[in-house]
Amino acid sequence: MNLPGALCAAALLAVTLLGSAGNAISVTQVAEAGGSPADGVTIVMVGDMLMHMPVLRAGQEADGSYCFDGLFAHVQPQIRSADIAIVNQETIMGGEELGGYTGYPTFNSPYAVGDAEANAGFDVVLQATNHALDRSAKGIENCLSFWETVYPQIAVTGIHESAEDQAEMTILTSGGIRIAVLNYTYGTNGIQMPRGKGYLVDYLSRDRVRADLERAEREADFTIVCPHWGIEYSLTPSGDQRQWAAFFAQEGADLIIGTHPHVIEPLEYLTEGDRQIPVYYSLGNFVNSTAGRGAGVMNRMVGGMARVNIGRAADGSAVVRKAEVIPLVTHLGEGEVTTYFLADYTQELAENNRIRLQDSTFSLENCRKLTDKVWTGGYSDR
Repeated sequence: MNLPGALCAAALLAVTLLGSAGNAISVTQVAEAGGSPADGVTIVMVGDMLMHMPVLRAGQEADGSYCFDGLFAHVQPQIRSADIAIVNQETIMGGEELGGYTGYPTFNSPYAVGDAEANAGFDVVLQATNHALDRSAKGIENCLSFWETVYPQIAVTGIHESAEDQAEMTILTSGGIRIAVLNYTYGTNGIQMPRGKGYLVDYLSRDRVRADLERAEREADFTIVCPHWGIEYSLTPSGDQRQWAAFFAQEGADLIIGTHPHVIEPLEYLTEGDRQIPVYYSLGNFVNSTAGRGAGVMNRMVGGMARVNIGRAADGSAVVRKAEVIPLVTHLGEGEVTTYFLADYTQELAENNRIRLQDSTFSLENCRKLTDKVWTGGYSDR
């Protein structure tokens, strides 16, 4: 659903002046992000922002500019009500000058995607994905310049402009709890790091992850690890994902939220001593418009929003009080792309979702069956 250009411009101005929900967040500087000790801290996260060409076209205005606020129109209240909101920005935003805007397989997205994420209320943007180097070093440099110039209050993790920047750690404070956010990718689709710029992307490396978790243990009260991992379109975690999850937990991670498979995977718990660590193996896509066809394509339209409440235990440590997942569904309409909570999705919308032209098995009933199958422990409507 496209919003009028004037509304987009007004929303952009408001966010530029006030920041995301008034939060003041920056890398390495511990900043108060709201929350209260009594209520704990609520964290939400959504999965992959896959900016395929139909998504880009749906966001283009009559004057040629872009506005993507409509992607979040139906879920924004949950994002804005969270103390900390995180989004996985799957594609790099390198600017039109880098070969124009492109979709799969090598993406380059408009800066307006970032405007929409800021308008929606996100506080942290994850950029360590397999598409981080789709426009080489310049794409990352342009993307970071956008975030730093237009939305300095939003923390961006997983990509870096220098070795000094890579050495910094993203730590936020909310409700008196210092929260570290770490983001890594398994790779970059075979695209090699430019010579002399090994700092550009954070890769999954045991030595690097161990050192980061040790540092987070010293400097933060609670650590979230957000790995870009797994096997595309698999509804079950791979052995590699399970090994990494165990490693994160052993080294001190308190919460693990994964992305990349482009379909949902289970929410499980790992036990490490007296700690219970929630592992969201994959939140699936937040938005996409895949060109795939045939049975199973409908799975890519169902995603999840992780919602986690953390607080202080009796001994003063920061712990997870509650972890849940809220099902989402991407709707491809006539000239519009947007995402709904599955609980709000109707039979009429499902029957008119254009993904049915690519996978006739898509239906409201089958979306519900998929969430029941993957999240066997249950999920929240909102």
